[in-house]
Amino acid sequence: MGSYVCTIAGGNGGVGKTTTAINLAAVLESRGYDTVVIDADLAMPNVAEMLGVESDAYLHDVLADNATVSETLTDTPAGMSIIPGEPSLDAYAQTDPDKLRRVASTLSNTYDVVLIDTAAGLGKETTVPLELADGVILVTTPDHVSLTDTGKTGTIAELVDSEILGALLLRATAETPIAEIDEEFAFPILGGIPSDFDAAGDEPLVNASPESPAAAAFRELVDRLEPVFFEGASGEDVELVPQEWVDN
Repeated sequence: MGSYVCTIAGGNGGVGKTTTAINLAAVLESRGYDTVVIDADLAMPNVAEMLGVESDAYLHDVLADNATVSETLTDTPAGMSIIPGEPSLDAYAQTDPDKLRRVASTLSNTYDVVLIDTAAGLGKETTVPLELADGVILVTTPDHVSLTDTGKTGTIAELVDSEILGALLLRATAETPIAEIDEEFAFPILGGIPSDFDAAGDEPLVNASPESPAAAAFRELVDRLEPVFFEGASGEDVELVPQEWVDN
């Protein structure tokens, strides 16, 4: 198989899309897969900030035809590469989301996995990454508004013929009704990430707190995604993550 492009999407901000992309990338990289994260949240990028790295060129420069893809590639202490975003709103105004297609295509020639961290909402900067994806992971929290908006994002993904691998519930607790939520969605729930997921500083949680329930959950998720990413399995074969993931 060639490179697998996975888009991490969600209906609203602050649900943990970037945290998910970073931790999945860290686990994949630790298993020997060359992995890159594209920070495609063009208005409010924060992948580089969360990893504590700086860059001289950004995705926005590529989308404005002011830099090449290779000039924006940035190494991180966690092992994965990233294409960081420029936090300036002036840079945002000059970008063309359609050029993400060229970025993803270029990276697919080099990396085993390309993870695209998207913006919230249903604008073009979200729909283009959905169209580019071999598979989409929808990230949500268990609250009603987030679930509703995630359902809308899933509908858009289906309209552009993207395969939805499933939804991931962040900030899950022992009381989170994962099975009930699964019945309500038109796509499967991959499981829940315990609520300790966001206390890692500049390191991915899977590296900073490898024994935590959330780190174990991210590793378990990668176990279930590896056949899809690297062996040609269908996203329909990704089984539900067990309830034991959820922190008591």
